Amino acid sequence: MNNLFPYDIYLMATVSAAATVLVALPLWRRWCLRVGLVDDPGQRKIHDRPVPLAGGLAVMTGLFVPALLAALALWSQRVNGGGGRISFDLEAGSHHGGPLALLDPSAAFLLRYGLGHRAKELAGIFLGAFGMLWLGWLDDKHELSPRAKFAGQLFIAALVAASGARVTLFVHSALFSYAVTILWILTVINAFNFMDNMNGLCAGLGAIGAWYFAVVAAADGQYLVALIAFLAFGSLLGFLPYNFPQARAFLGDAGSHLVGYLLAVLAILPHFYTPRHPRPLAVLIPLLVLAVPLADLVWVVVLRWRIGQPFYRGDTNHLSHRLVRRGLSKVQAVLLIWLAAAALGSLVNLL
Repeated sequence: MNNLFPYDIYLMATVSAAATVLVALPLWRRWCLRVGLVDDPGQRKIHDRPVPLAGGLAVMTGLFVPALLAALALWSQRVNGGGGRISFDLEAGSHHGGPLALLDPSAAFLLRYGLGHRAKELAGIFLGAFGMLWLGWLDDKHELSPRAKFAGQLFIAALVAASGARVTLFVHSALFSYAVTILWILTVINAFNFMDNMNGLCAGLGAIGAWYFAVVAAADGQYLVALIAFLAFGSLLGFLPYNFPQARAFLGDAGSHLVGYLLAVLAILPHFYTPRHPRPLAVLIPLLVLAVPLADLVWVVVLRWRIGQPFYRGDTNHLSHRLVRRGLSKVQAVLLIWLAAAALGSLVNLL
């Protein structure tokens, strides 16, 4: 059954998400300028004019619109083609659909099957994405206190865990699963939030991570997870030309929260240990894919703790800043960090 899903659908998801962001971002930029949702020039900033905080809104548009259109296409095929008139032979791989079918009937069958079995979980994931976007937007607009922001992150992470998207680590304990899932989501969100300190850095790391999670899921036939990951990958690719090397839009806290949330969830959704790929070190896959932002988070938190500084107070001790102080340009520092993340992610093939 897993081998029957057409891989061109993954390409369609990536391209449609990227194209949606490329079309939507200029519209969101104008809206942000009109309502004053911008990052103004300041003492520690290199831009000399207000930059719209449109990235998170555009990435969410690229993720949600193609997913919504695909759901409508599935519904249309079911109605126009008569859901009962589509027959699908799982053994032979043959399929027959009505003339008005919008998707390949075999792919439509698998997608409807997956959506039916994971509807609650997917609803919780998308609701959580909108929640993180909104929380970050509030922070961009009103500068929430660290306590209020953490409370919002905690609530959304708990919602996602309650929907069924949880870490188990082969431990049969609901309490353990909830606790580890919430801790993981909070950690990854803040790791990506910390990495949003140079043009393209956070979005590029998010795209690299989404790509590896997509490839792992697709290789194992986990088509629904792979599609979500490819949508995230395409959305971030569509945003990068507006953010790197020169920034015409920033992610803002809305965008960095959303990117971190998506990567945290994409690390939870796949089954890394499967009969097809019985990886003995499966638990290391998310840690390898997200090694760079996680290592940077640990480094700066420990350093701030040692000097008596609150861990949430920004500084210039991140990996990117240290590379610049060693003589690299900001573009070179970002490219080097991307390369390191891609190299570490490629090690999943060895597990």
